[in-house]
Amino acid sequence: MLRVGNSATSIPSNAQIIDVTGKVIIPGIVDTHSHLGGPAGGDNSAALNPETRALDAVNPTSDGFKKALAGGITTINLMPGSGHLMSGQTIYVKMRPAVTIEDLLITNERGVYGGLKMANGTNPMRSTPGFPGTRSKSAAMDRELFLKAVDYKKRMDRAGKDSSKLPDRDLKMEPLVEVLQGKRIVHFHTHKANDILTAIRISKEFGFRMVLHHVTEGYIVAKQIAEANIPCSIINIDAPGGKAEAINLWHGNANVLEKAGVLTAIHTDDGITDSRFILRSAAMSVKEGMSHAEAIKALTINGAKMLDLEKSVGSLEPGKDADFVILSGDPFSVYTRVLQTWVEGMKRFDLQNPADKAFAVGGFGVYSPDRGELHQHGDEDHNN
Repeated sequence: MLRVGNSATSIPSNAQIIDVTGKVIIPGIVDTHSHLGGPAGGDNSAALNPETRALDAVNPTSDGFKKALAGGITTINLMPGSGHLMSGQTIYVKMRPAVTIEDLLITNERGVYGGLKMANGTNPMRSTPGFPGTRSKSAAMDRELFLKAVDYKKRMDRAGKDSSKLPDRDLKMEPLVEVLQGKRIVHFHTHKANDILTAIRISKEFGFRMVLHHVTEGYIVAKQIAEANIPCSIINIDAPGGKAEAINLWHGNANVLEKAGVLTAIHTDDGITDSRFILRSAAMSVKEGMSHAEAIKALTINGAKMLDLEKSVGSLEPGKDADFVILSGDPFSVYTRVLQTWVEGMKRFDLQNPADKAFAVGGFGVYSPDRGELHQHGDEDHNN
C-alpha cells in the first residue's frame, strides 16, 4: 500500500532508501487496451461470442508482459480481438510475477474483474456465414442479442431468490445481464464517426456503460461524445493506414476530445503499438495540443476510471497500490528512459538489470516464438 509524504514524514527504520534525486516519478501506467499474452476470444463459429473469456486463453508467462513493464505499464485490460461484434470477456490484470493467470487477475466482489469487448465497422463484417455484411446488419444483430438478454434478466428478476423459477443457465446471457446491470463495462472498438454514433445509440437504447476504443474520427463528433458522457480510449500510431476506415487518424484527436470535456485515455493495442513506447504515444498527442497534465492523466488515472479501478491505481495517493514508474526525465521527452517499474511495492523492472534491459532495448531471442510471445489473440488482422 502506498504512503506519500514530505521530508517531515516518518520513515520506518527498516525501509529501503532509493535515491531518485533529479528523476521523475509517475503513477504506474494503465493500458486500457492490449492483446499481450494471447487473450483469444471468439472464432468463426459465430459473430457474437459474449460467453468466451480471455481468462481461459491468456498465457501468464508470456514475455510480452516483461515488455509492458519496460514501458512502465503496471495495469492492463487484456482484450480479445475485434473481428467479431462481440469477441468475449476481457480481464483486468496487474503486472505481478505470475505462473498462473490467477496471479495476475484483479478481482472484486463478483470475482474476476473485466469488461465485454464489442466492435463495429469493417472488422466484424465478412462473407462468412453468420457474420454481418453491412453496418446496418451489425447493429441489428447486437440489438437482437441484447433484447434476449433483457428478457433473460426479467425472468431472473421475477424469480428472485426462488432458484426453482430461475431460467436455465445461459453462458451467452450471463455477461450481457452483467452489462445491463452496470456490473460489466462494454469496451467498444470503433473508428469512423458514423460508427461511433451507432455505438452510442445502442448503449443509450439498452442503458449500458461503455468506453469507446480507438475512436479515430472522434474529433469529428467530439461534441456528441461529450454530451453522451462516454469516455474514449484512443490510439496513436506513426503511420496512419492499414485500413480504409482509419485513414483519417490524427494525433490532434486527444486535444479536441480534451477540450470538449471527454475523459480520454491512450492505449497501445499491443501488438499494434509496442507497449515499450506508450509514453511516446502520449507525446504525439502533446505535440498536437493536448495539455501535458492531461496527457499524464490519459496514461494513468483516466484509464483507471474507465476500468473502475481509480480507488486503487492511477495516481500517487495514500492507501492506493504502490504502483509507480521512475523516469530519467520528462515523460514526453524523446531522451527519457524508464529506469524502474514498481508494482504493489515490488520492483518489477530495472534498466540496470541486464536481463530487464534486454527487454527494453531488444537483443537476440527477445520476443521470439519459443520465448512465449506469440500474439495469438485470434484476430491479428482485426485488432486496430
